[in-house]
Amino acid sequence: MGFGDRYIFVPNAVDIFSGSGGVTQGLRAARWRVLAACDNDPVAAATYRANHRKTKFVEADILLDKTIDDIAAAVGDQHVHMLVICAPCQPFSSQNRYRGGDAREQLIVRALNIAKKIDPDTIFFENVPGLATAAYKSVVSDVQKSLAEFGYVVTKPIVRDAADFGVPQRRKRCIMFAAKNQAALNAFEECDVIAPRKSVFQAIADLPPLKSSEVSETDVLHRARTHLPIALERLMCIPVDGGSRKSLPEHLELVCHKNRVNSFSDVYGRMSWHDVAPTLTTGCTDVTRGRFAHPEQHRAITLREAARLQSFPDSYRFTGRPSQVAVQIGNAVPPDMIKAFVPAFKAALAASLE
Repeated sequence: MGFGDRYIFVPNAVDIFSGSGGVTQGLRAARWRVLAACDNDPVAAATYRANHRKTKFVEADILLDKTIDDIAAAVGDQHVHMLVICAPCQPFSSQNRYRGGDAREQLIVRALNIAKKIDPDTIFFENVPGLATAAYKSVVSDVQKSLAEFGYVVTKPIVRDAADFGVPQRRKRCIMFAAKNQAALNAFEECDVIAPRKSVFQAIADLPPLKSSEVSETDVLHRARTHLPIALERLMCIPVDGGSRKSLPEHLELVCHKNRVNSFSDVYGRMSWHDVAPTLTTGCTDVTRGRFAHPEQHRAITLREAARLQSFPDSYRFTGRPSQVAVQIGNAVPPDMIKAFVPAFKAALAASLE
């Protein structure tokens, strides 16, 4: 199959540690086919299945040999152009108190056994920027050694910001790319992957305004949390469009924040309309967990607003309780970031055939 205009080329991918399906959504939006996906979280798996019915989903632990066999069986004899590995980011997070000694660090290495089994042309890795630090040099080295044994060369860890790919959020990520020849790596690295920045205003300003506890009549995810009176009083004292808890009068300061102006400074902070959002976490709808207050309304952002800031379309269906949906959104790979990389993926695939 060629890559010229005479052909309708539909690349095949496999999505490992898929979560609720951000990677698959980004690839499908760029007209890729995702043959198989795998994750062991039952709630995220339900969301994935609800949105990607044509993809064969393996709900199992990647540490089990049977899981790898099941993924290979789901692929069958179909050619795989790219394997995507977005291993759990918690082991490589700066917030992980067990960093350097967390057994989950080896999940990314373990996943390479799938590459050995299904023989993809290329492999794309995405994780938190901590993976690129000296603390995890041994993990990256293990990945490089294993890939070399399977016949792949791989780029060094590269830290990029999802905001540079059209995602309305500041979200630095570590990426690596592997292929079977250096020409493919060169093509990937030389492709100018970038998209115009998108602001919070562009992402969520058109949504109906809500007060604490209110719910949109047409969108179940556009539901405002119920805030205690003291929380509402604090929010009313914080300037709109980027204000912070530094503006709180002394009697409204949290006891744990007194005389600690620079500690947890984003707590109770508002997003700025004409900037990207801060990095969304699993607590992205809780004003006590970060700068997750609406730019001007006296409440935390809703799940719908969080989903948009992660670049999920409104048509995307999330399953589970609100707290479980927040976790899925906060853990997701932004679909628009993956979609923005597609030209680089295709350039690498073209070079790999030359």
